Amino acid sequence: MAAAFSKNHPIGKAAGVSPTVPNREGRPPALRQLKVVKVSRYCAAMFTIRPSRPTDGARILEIWRGAVDATHHFLSAEDRIAIGREVCAFLPQAPLTLAVDQNNRPLGFMLIDHGHMEALFIDPAAFGHGIGAALVRHGLTLYPGMTTDVNEQNEQAVGFYERVGFVRTGLSPLDGQGRPYPLIHLAHRS
Repeated sequence: MAAAFSKNHPIGKAAGVSPTVPNREGRPPALRQLKVVKVSRYCAAMFTIRPSRPTDGARILEIWRGAVDATHHFLSAEDRIAIGREVCAFLPQAPLTLAVDQNNRPLGFMLIDHGHMEALFIDPAAFGHGIGAALVRHGLTLYPGMTTDVNEQNEQAVGFYERVGFVRTGLSPLDGQGRPYPLIHLAHRS
């Protein structure tokens, strides 16, 4: 179940967490509490972390495309197209955790499956403003020993994960679909 942190708790202090929203019927226990996080570096804007909804699909794909175009220059054109097709078929229906602005517009998303973060993508216009770190902190409240994989060629993402407390635990020469994009395996040092 998601932990509710006060502003006096170290995680709450770091994230600027406000009181949680009451439980919502019909949601899995881990998604019943939402946090409002203030990020002063993001133009003093507020953003909320919430579960995805069916109406978020188009924006989620827009974020994915923008983030991949900004960070995955190592992909061949053919692989980018093939991966894009796979993502379009899966991502809009996936149970994602979103960071949304005060107008409820998604700024980034995360997918966690049994404690493994399968995806973390942020709108490039919001890079460097704490949104990815806030999503990771939220994930860690649910899964303290969270793991993830990152493409070795995505140096920006590798650095990000190491800054937020992940350590390398292994390396695979191919990605999960057997493509020639090595994956670094990471685990949070919780």
